[in-house]
Amino acid sequence: MLTVILILFPLVFLLILLSIRQEKIVRQFALAASLIEFGVAVAAFIQFKTSCHCNLLFTADWLATLGVSLKFGMDGISLLMVMLTTFLIPVIILASFSHAYPKPRAFYGLVLLMEMALVGVFTAFDGLMFYIFWELALIPAYFICAVWGGNDRIRITFKFFLYTFVGSLFMLVALIYLYFRTPLPHSFDLHWLYAATLTPGEQSWIFVAFFLAFAIKIPIFPFHTWQPDTYAAAPATGSMLLAGMMLKMGIYGMIRWMVPVCHNAVQEYAPYVIALAVTGIIYASVIAIRQGDMKRLVAYSSIAHVGLIAAGVFSLTAIAMQGAIIQMISHGINIVGLFMVIDIIEKRTGTRTISELGGIAHKAPRLAIMFMIILLGSIALPLTNGFIGEFLLLLGLFEYSAVFAAIAGLTIIFSAVYMLWMYQRTMYGPPNVITENIPDLTWPEMAAFIPLVVMIFWIGLFPGLFLDVALPDVMQTLNFIR
Repeated sequence: MLTVILILFPLVFLLILLSIRQEKIVRQFALAASLIEFGVAVAAFIQFKTSCHCNLLFTADWLATLGVSLKFGMDGISLLMVMLTTFLIPVIILASFSHAYPKPRAFYGLVLLMEMALVGVFTAFDGLMFYIFWELALIPAYFICAVWGGNDRIRITFKFFLYTFVGSLFMLVALIYLYFRTPLPHSFDLHWLYAATLTPGEQSWIFVAFFLAFAIKIPIFPFHTWQPDTYAAAPATGSMLLAGMMLKMGIYGMIRWMVPVCHNAVQEYAPYVIALAVTGIIYASVIAIRQGDMKRLVAYSSIAHVGLIAAGVFSLTAIAMQGAIIQMISHGINIVGLFMVIDIIEKRTGTRTISELGGIAHKAPRLAIMFMIILLGSIALPLTNGFIGEFLLLLGLFEYSAVFAAIAGLTIIFSAVYMLWMYQRTMYGPPNVITENIPDLTWPEMAAFIPLVVMIFWIGLFPGLFLDVALPDVMQTLNFIR
């Protein structure tokens, strides 16, 4: 029952929010609603841990004659993604309080709608439900970026919409084909789709269709061209939603759908996918080093990091799959924190161009400290959240191929180069005209950073809590290829 509550609560809160008139109350209500949602997710986590990994399944007939049901549940993998989503949404909403967004009811309503869609994606145990929520998540993301974004936002957001929508159509075709290959009576039920009878050729085509949808969403090189422009043009909240949670849909889809359904094709094409992902790591890292805009630098950094996660998934080793799941959580936390820092700097100085900044640490020491902690997590310093995920990913990738692991390992070196370079140029040196009077973090802003900092060290010091939750379901997923 908790699963369906997690899906319905944001929709209920959205309807209530639309009736509120005062802007200040709208923001406070949105924050309160997201905190309640997080509380329900924590309750689901506790129930899952105390009931021997119960799937928290909810099933109801919908289109029974077509084999479509309202089937939602949470295993260890999906539960962690729901926890990440419900944890980050309150942080993102709190960080948005310093902006006076026009039409706040519409803005925060879209944020809650996106939360509902994301939870639906991560909990759907029916193929058609998965596709519906997958597409539903695109709608609020599009409008948040198109209405409240920056310069040239319409063209850039349309490109983002077109890329992801077209990719999703390939996935829909694959799901419909799988439906007709399930045993009679046909069904979109997750486990029925797993049992679909496919020839090697059919598996290959299904693999390609799924891969296009998921690779665009992540994105994996060379399907990444929509991402840097979209992250740069989106409002701060939009960038956080896209990078912190929405791209995880693609990696989750690979684990939940591609590996079990196309297990033979996944094994056959894994070297090519890993080659693309590793190429993206090097390409994006080199481009990031040359960026002068903080937001675009972080955008290319994200491509490099998710490339490593995708490579780990396709290594098909238990260690790397575990690393991929915990790194999805860590990446979401770290990149939301980085975009928060950039937003605060841009709001206070009017620029996010690295060469125009400097000396911020002298004037805003609290901001510099928060920035450094989040940065250290991003570059995988031991005892931070980024280390455990990248270590497991590289270890599992090494088990698959030492060559791929060696090349992918360069992401740690490159990440340290461009992240520390950005920090040095913006935080150190003498203050200039732009940064001379920059104010430090306010206490509401500190309140948004503190949960992220706590999680950076919690995951870095005690990763077993998260790894143990996912391990049984990771092993069950990998059993499809053995």
